[in-house]
Amino acid sequence: MNAKDLMTEVPTTVSPEHSVWHATQIMLSEHVSGVPVLADDGLLAGIVTEGDLLRRTELGTAEAFPNPSQDADAVARAYVKSRSWKVGDVMTKNVITIDENAAVHEIAKLIDQHDIKRLPVMRKERLVGIVSRADLLKVIATGKPDAEIRGDEAVRRAIVARLAEAASVLSAQPVVAVEGGIVHVAGDIRSQDEHDAIRMIVEGVAGPGFKDDLSISKKGPVRL
Repeated sequence: MNAKDLMTEVPTTVSPEHSVWHATQIMLSEHVSGVPVLADDGLLAGIVTEGDLLRRTELGTAEAFPNPSQDADAVARAYVKSRSWKVGDVMTKNVITIDENAAVHEIAKLIDQHDIKRLPVMRKERLVGIVSRADLLKVIATGKPDAEIRGDEAVRRAIVARLAEAASVLSAQPVVAVEGGIVHVAGDIRSQDEHDAIRMIVEGVAGPGFKDDLSISKKGPVRL
């Protein structure tokens, strides 16, 4: 699944010449936290978000006096941003974007790294959509447990494969056996957290309930 599969296509946009009032009306009416800003040539010029409007005279949050630690240019920019009614003056100009063919994990990584709520989706230099945190939640919400697997050996192999994928978080690979549809897992592990990881993997394949002979080293057996 790629960005183009998740994105909201042709999002509502504003121009740098539009008013802040106009941009806020769009955010409120469409229940979005940011609006892309397009220049006259149709290229992405920036994005105006809720965060851009947190320090405003209307809210009583604009700094009345310059911060001595800021340089003169930064003080001037902050002054304009907190008082101007022109989108071009308040928008974020250095926008982080993503290509329409980017995979879901790339979207999630960028959003997490930069602590942002949305990413403009680009086809070369043109805006084609917006992908947000909510879109990522939809991926999780529509996810399903592993498809039902028939036969004891098929179940055992599937569990072993999932455990191997999680090798980086396991101190050792437990022994897995399946007889008559009952999963039996045994081995020494280092912590309750590791036990929980193994339980999640096993139940993700075979469903809740299995014969648990996992033991946390020096702390005795663990029972579900």
